[in-house]
Amino acid sequence: MAIKDLKAREGKVDIVVDIVDVGESREFEKFGKTGRVANAVAKDETGDIKLTLWNDDIDKIKAGDKVKITNGYVSEWQGELQLGTGKFGSMEVIGENKETKEEMTAPPNEEEDKKIYQESEEKLKQVEEKLEEKPVTDEEDIK
Repeated sequence: MAIKDLKAREGKVDIVVDIVDVGESREFEKFGKTGRVANAVAKDETGDIKLTLWNDDIDKIKAGDKVKITNGYVSEWQGELQLGTGKFGSMEVIGENKETKEEMTAPPNEEEDKKIYQESEEKLKQVEEKLEEKPVTDEEDIK
């Protein structure tokens, strides 16, 4: 199965993905029990998807890992698909994607970053100049 083929409310998903990023975990309390949850970004050759990590899975998974999800579940939150293991699924690290790992640990490309910064500064300046030419005076101008 591939990420591009996933549909909301789909169960019994078996898929292998590369972990691109793992966000910070947060604690929660439900029915008197404490748990942890974190979001990760997973990808394959067809796309990417948010991956929900619960409790012990948070400590097992890191950026650059290749992960096999068995009996996973796809949900939808605010129009965005999310993949998780649910109650009956499992997640196993089966290796690492060296390419993804290198992307995540590579030093920043300062020249490229500088170019992007300069382009955004130029665009901002253009917007400011247009606003000076014709300032917004009422609600009609906003539409």
